[in-house]
Amino acid sequence: MTDKEYMDNGEKYFVHTYNRYKIVMDHAKGVYIYDVNGKQYLDFASGIGVAGLGYGNEDYTNAIKNQVDKIMHTSNLFYNVPAITAAEKLVKAAGLKKAFFTNSGAEAIEGALKMAKRYAYDKNGKGDYEVIAMGHSFHGRTMGALALTGNMHYQEPFGEMIPGIKFAEYNNLDSVKELVNENTCAIILEPLQGEGGIYPAEKEFIEGIRKICDEKDILMICDEVQCGMGRTGKMFAFQNYDVIPDIIATAKALGGGVPVGAFVAGEKCCNSLVPGDHGTTYGGNPLVTAAVNAVFDIYEKENILDNVNRVGTYLETKLDELVKESDNVVLRRGKGLMQGLVLKNPVGETINKAIEKGLLVISAGGNVLRMLPPLVITKENVDEMIQILKECV
Repeated sequence: MTDKEYMDNGEKYFVHTYNRYKIVMDHAKGVYIYDVNGKQYLDFASGIGVAGLGYGNEDYTNAIKNQVDKIMHTSNLFYNVPAITAAEKLVKAAGLKKAFFTNSGAEAIEGALKMAKRYAYDKNGKGDYEVIAMGHSFHGRTMGALALTGNMHYQEPFGEMIPGIKFAEYNNLDSVKELVNENTCAIILEPLQGEGGIYPAEKEFIEGIRKICDEKDILMICDEVQCGMGRTGKMFAFQNYDVIPDIIATAKALGGGVPVGAFVAGEKCCNSLVPGDHGTTYGGNPLVTAAVNAVFDIYEKENILDNVNRVGTYLETKLDELVKESDNVVLRRGKGLMQGLVLKNPVGETINKAIEKGLLVISAGGNVLRMLPPLVITKENVDEMIQILKECV
């Protein structure tokens, strides 16, 4: 079949919730993806931040293959070794106490939300609690996660959201303080907003939220689904600040490509959920947690965080130079290997030009060109990307 025939067949059988680019992907190696026609693309999107290790890492693929030969699924009615090992690695990396594995980032947010509400219920014995979220945030497509997403565009077609969600202005601590009351059970934020346009949290803002939560016995939740797992140069983005959240949600690069997420909780609330409160059929099965174990092992073995800090600094420098050189690039935002360029010209045109020239980049929040490359990229890959991007912006 031709690529057009594949795409026509896809449109015939897929629910049309994506306006896909006109590419049919076939295989990948390192930091390059190839379509069915054999065309090569430098990947600065990594499956929206999922392929942190790039493609074809031998230790990673062998870990998954070996687990397939042993057992892929058991259900959470039983223990399994990969899940126990992965939970220990995840908890220690986050500096928290206990983890619950999910299938996605949205499910991790749902679990974190339930844990916060259950914590407040156990404390005060009522259920009408409020959560403060941030404007321009994005937390997922399921109804609870959607209710926390500070963008009416995503919510409007689906009617009334779950009650008790209030929205503060990101990086405006006073706007948070104005919303806090005796019914507030949690404050949720992304330490580095992704879909909203690549906005890092200011130090005074995120540390101020931690102080409010400590004073009022409110849980602080950090959504690390996109900005976590090494993307900013720390294992989790909150670790760039002097804060420790009560709960984090993680996914995307956590599994390196398999569908897995988790929420991880600290001492204060990690025992709030009890048998019957929450569950998942597939979450934490041996296959996906074998992948999680491999990801953590490879991060350590290959010094992934060091690479992010080294190459991330180089990427920032090159993008800052592009801002100065190009009339169409307004400014750069981001940290490490999670970067955004604010453009004057339509971002969609730039993305399509880049694709034509063999570069994959994506958009974020309005007219922002988003870059989420694999965490294993080199300075040479950055140079290659910059050369193509200069021809596109």
